[in-house]
Amino acid sequence: MSTPWRTLDSGTCSIARTMTVLGEPWTVLVLRDLLNGVSRFDDLVDHLGIARNVLTRRLATLVDAGFVETREYREPGRRARREYRPTATGRDLRTVLIALMAFGDRHHAGPEGPPAVVRHECGAAVGLQEVCEDGHVLTPADRVRTEPGPGARLR
Repeated sequence: MSTPWRTLDSGTCSIARTMTVLGEPWTVLVLRDLLNGVSRFDDLVDHLGIARNVLTRRLATLVDAGFVETREYREPGRRARREYRPTATGRDLRTVLIALMAFGDRHHAGPEGPPAVVRHECGAAVGLQEVCEDGHVLTPADRVRTEPGPGARLR
C-alpha cells in the first residue's frame, strides 16, 4: 500500500524547493533572457520592461542560488560593470523553460502560431518527450504515479 501524500512533508518536494528560487514574479523571464544571451543589466531592463530594483533582487536570488554567475566588464571610458551568465545549474533549467514554452504554444499561442522556435545547432526544431526508463514515450493521456522517494519525510 502506498503512503498517502497528505502524510508527507511537502517542504521536501523538489518542485517546492526549486520554486523558492523561481517562484517570484519575473524570475523565470529573467532566466529565459539570460539563457537567450541577454547578459547585461540595462539590456535586461530594456528587453523585459522590468523595474531596476526588481531586477536587482531577482538577479541576486539567482546568483545566491547558484543559477547565475557574474563577470566584470568595462566599456572604454566607463566604470566596471557586471554581466550575468547562467551557470551549469542554470543551464539545466533550459529543459524546464522549453517545456513551459511548449505548453504555452499548445494552449496559449495566438492564431499566427508560436512566437519563437527553439532550434538545435543542426537547424532542427527542439522538442521534448517524456520517456520512462524502459524507453516508452509517454503522452498526456498515459497514467503515471508519483511515489515517495528516499528523501521523503512524514509531516
